[in-house]
Amino acid sequence: MAEEQGTTALKNTVTIEEAGPCKKRVTVEIPEEVIRNATDEQYETLRKEAMVPGFRKGRAPRRLLEKRFGKETTEQIKLKLIADASDTAIKDNELDILGEPDIDFEKIELPETGALKFDFEVEVRPDFDLPQLEGIVVEKRKLEVTDEQLDEEIERLRKWQGVWTPREEGEIELEDRITADVVLKVEDVEEEEKLDNIEIYVRPNSFVGAIPVEKLDEILIGAKSGDTKQMIVDVPKTYFREDYRGKKVDVQITINDIKWLKPAELNEDFFGRFGVEDENELRERVRDMLESRLEKQLRTEMTEQIYRYLLDNTSLDLPMDIVAEHSTALLQRQYIALLMQGLGREQIEEQMEQLRAGSEQQAKEQFKTFFIMDKIAKKFEIDVSDEEINGRIAQLAIQQGQRPERMREEMARNGSLEQFRLQVREDKCIARLLESAEITEVKPKKKTKKAKKPATTEKKPSKKRKTD
Repeated sequence: MAEEQGTTALKNTVTIEEAGPCKKRVTVEIPEEVIRNATDEQYETLRKEAMVPGFRKGRAPRRLLEKRFGKETTEQIKLKLIADASDTAIKDNELDILGEPDIDFEKIELPETGALKFDFEVEVRPDFDLPQLEGIVVEKRKLEVTDEQLDEEIERLRKWQGVWTPREEGEIELEDRITADVVLKVEDVEEEEKLDNIEIYVRPNSFVGAIPVEKLDEILIGAKSGDTKQMIVDVPKTYFREDYRGKKVDVQITINDIKWLKPAELNEDFFGRFGVEDENELRERVRDMLESRLEKQLRTEMTEQIYRYLLDNTSLDLPMDIVAEHSTALLQRQYIALLMQGLGREQIEEQMEQLRAGSEQQAKEQFKTFFIMDKIAKKFEIDVSDEEINGRIAQLAIQQGQRPERMREEMARNGSLEQFRLQVREDKCIARLLESAEITEVKPKKKTKKAKKPATTEKKPSKKRKTD
């Protein structure tokens, strides 16, 4: 697509071409006369301000100014022409860009004669069609708090108040915490990275230092203090840390110490921490909390069904490099979403750890969801006022035990306030879609009961490894 911006010879010529999914290549040609006029204007300004020995201010001849300030002035003219031309090209062609244009100013030279021609690439919002938004089929489970859920929640509270205890049997089990010396050898980096006595949690998706490791539990379970485990990790191309993104990392773990989380005992001291007299009163308190959480859970499940419908029925291609560049913003959005679900900071951090180690596909779906919800918000003309933002922040602050103004200041400082606004807008979009959805109440699927392990005694490591 080529067009001349305007009808006079003093306008730039701009060509727009496809450069891949969500990318445009913009070629701009600035006429010689525009360059000459900009040069004359720059030197006229310089003449008025420059102090040249032997001449009164504003009287120095042009040739002397060119000799004395030529290189610096040429660079200023070039930068201004390119900046103005690129901004105008984007605005006049109504390119809805993401981030800033990718322009290599150093490789562009201002010609002595003739036109200045340069090109650059911009990331643009994807162009796609939304699926049918009315009458989305949504299932709502009919749930109630069970004794099993009460037991699980009380067990979680016991672990929350528990103590990390040395593992006497000596072999690592799932959910243990180890202390280890680690050596990281990052692809294309000559110097090894050594980490002494760092803590590592034995989970399916965990971290070794800043390196996300899938199935770490399978590698470590059964190992003992003094053992060394080695693995090669392919860090996702969408990982938020650019220094590791898309690289192979050789990870060596030497185990120093193994601990397991021994839950707190149900005694007078434990009950006192939660303001109850005995276990019966604790169970009633926990039941009330779970019923409140259940309502939020059902809402979350229905929301996830809406998201899945939108993702499955929207054709939208997003390159991995674009997703990677916005990975920090994606993490901020996920943090805000978890915060707005009313989760505690400990639960949020645990889930955030899993998200940081998440797959490229997960990151791609999150970014795809952002564009879909953005288009839905525009379609339904859904916006968020400052009053709504302040009200939602006040609610969260109360839940988190903070002052609303302090929470807002913290969000503004760490850059998550804008993500919070987007999440509030997204919630309003979901509410709008649920209003017109076809909601069917269904019975919950029966869960297979798992054998309980004693919580107050040392667990013996299993001799058999489970395989899929």
